[in-house]
Amino acid sequence: MRIDLNPGPQASPETNRSGGQSAGPASASVRNPLDLVDQTQLSGAHIQVQALVAQASQLPEIRQERVHALRQAIQSGQYQSNPEKVAGAMFAHMIDGPAA
Repeated sequence: MRIDLNPGPQASPETNRSGGQSAGPASASVRNPLDLVDQTQLSGAHIQVQALVAQASQLPEIRQERVHALRQAIQSGQYQSNPEKVAGAMFAHMIDGPAA
C-alpha cells in the first residue's frame, strides 16, 4: 500500500444542485492545490495591544509622588485609616490573591 502525501487535484463527485441540475463531466471543478492550504489573517488589534504594553512598561511601578504624600499625611497625623477596611482588604488579598 502506498500513501501519497501530496495528492494532486481530485475530481469532485457529482452533486445535485439547488436548481435540480446535476453537474456533468464538462462542469466538474478541479481545485487548485493552493486552495487547500490553511490561511489566517490578523486584525490590527495586536498592534494596539503591543502599543499599550509598551506604554505600560514605561510607567513606574511605585508612584513616588503618592508615596511622598502619604508619608507626609502619616507624619503629620492627618492620615486616618479604617481598621475594618484594612482587615477586609488583607482578607480579600489572602483569598483572591493580588489585584491585577
